[in-house]
Order: sequence, then C-alpha cells, then structure tokens
Amino acid sequence: MSKVWLVTGASSGFGRAIVEAAVAAGDLVVAAARRTAPLDDLVAAHPGRVTALPLDVTDLDAIEAAVQEVVERHGRIDVLVNNAGRGHVGAVEETTDRELRDLMELHVFGPAALTRAVLPHMRARKSGAIVQMSSMGGRFAFAGVGAYCATKFALEGLSEGLAAEVAPLGIKVLIVEPGAFRTGFAGPGALNQSAALPAYEETVGPVRASLADSDGQQPGDPAKAAAAIRTALDAENTPLRLLLGSDAADAVSAQLDGSRAEFEAWEELTRSTDFDA
Repeated sequence: MSKVWLVTGASSGFGRAIVEAAVAAGDLVVAAARRTAPLDDLVAAHPGRVTALPLDVTDLDAIEAAVQEVVERHGRIDVLVNNAGRGHVGAVEETTDRELRDLMELHVFGPAALTRAVLPHMRARKSGAIVQMSSMGGRFAFAGVGAYCATKFALEGLSEGLAAEVAPLGIKVLIVEPGAFRTGFAGPGALNQSAALPAYEETVGPVRASLADSDGQQPGDPAKAAAAIRTALDAENTPLRLLLGSDAADAVSAQLDGSRAEFEAWEELTRSTDFDA
C-alpha cells in the first residue's frame, strides 16, 4: 500500500529530492513549504499524488491544523520528514540572541511541534516513521557554525530520547546527518550571516568564504541522499543515525577517534571524582 509522506521544506534541496523519490516509488506526498510556487511543476506532473501545503514550521499555531488537514485528506501520515531549515554563519559572540532564537524555532521547536502533532495518529496505527534532517554538524562543531550546530545538537538529543520512547509503539526515528550536498544551502542569500567582528577574521572569515565558494561544487548528490533515506527506512533494523556523504563519514570518523583519545587521556581524572570506597 502506498505510504503518505509529509515533508517540510519541500520546495528545494533535500526536501524536493525526498518528494521526488517518494512519488517515484508510488507513494503520496504532502509537500509543505513557506512558498509553494516552486512545487507547481511537481503538483502538475503528479496530480493527486503530490499536494502542496503552505506551512511555516515556526508558526506553531498552524502546525496542528496542517497535520489534521493531511490526516483528513489521506487518512494517515506514514512518514514525517522534518527538513525545513537554513544555514547560519557567525562566531558565537557575533550571533545575536534573536538570530539564535530564530534558528532554534526553525530547527528544534518546529520539528518538536510537528512530531507531537503526528504521534497520536501514528500511535493509533502502531506504525510510522519520523525523519529528522540534521547534519554532520549535529555531531561536532567548528568555528563559525556554533549556533547552527547547537540547534542540530538539540534536535539530535530530542530525537534520541524520542526514539527510545516510540520504538515499543511501532514507530521509527531516523536522524539524517548529511555532509556537503549540492542543494541551495550555501547559495546566494540562503545563508544567514551575523555581522562580522574583526577579532574573528582568522577563524570565521575562512568559513564564510569557503561556504559561499562551495555553492554548486559540493560532492553530495541530493537524489542519492533521498534514495539512501528510503533504504534506511525500509530496513528491518533502521539505524538511529544515518550519515550521508564521504565528507561526513571522514569527519565523523575523525571526531569519534578524537573523542576516544581524549576520553582515554583524562579517564583517570574522570574516575577520581567518585567518593572513596
């Protein structure tokens, strides 16, 4: 039987690729986006199988109504993909409170609200999957992207707890951690940039430049990412985390090695803080 997908941030990048992969597999998709005009071609090409839904995931009042509309139209939601997001570059000191809060609204509070809204329907059917689009930046951070990574760390922590809660109820949770993919993430006007301070030119300046220069040159293929997500969801033992891209695999492998080495170097001091037996 065809699955029903609700995909946020569906107008471009990973969101659009996931919509296209789901439709190609014979599924039904509700493609949600703040601006739905870029989805007109998909809706026209797949009448009745792709529906565009205007939705700003930071508008928490609109989320419950959107989910209810999908359930009333299709009877269920089999897969929720929390994909809506944007990049941000700025040193921690450069990043304003408003910028950080806006990122948290988009990457954490919006997905959390959508998850809460779909779970009663999935629990009633004892099946479903929630896909959280994170980043390799959900595993580690570096200069210039601390605020962005903080939101992805938060999303991953929320999702890891969620996975343990809903697994006995027949619901899967998949955290997707892409590296650099050829989406519009670093395109003109796509990245939010904090006002730069000269003190961080050496550390954050190269990040600002390299991200802009990478647009259209990233190694990752969004269509292959969408196919990999489907493969992971269809597996009997779906992983909690799915890295995507060789750059992500290399970076996280190095981070894990570094974490192990640091743990071993400081393990004696760590253990010394227990009460004496």
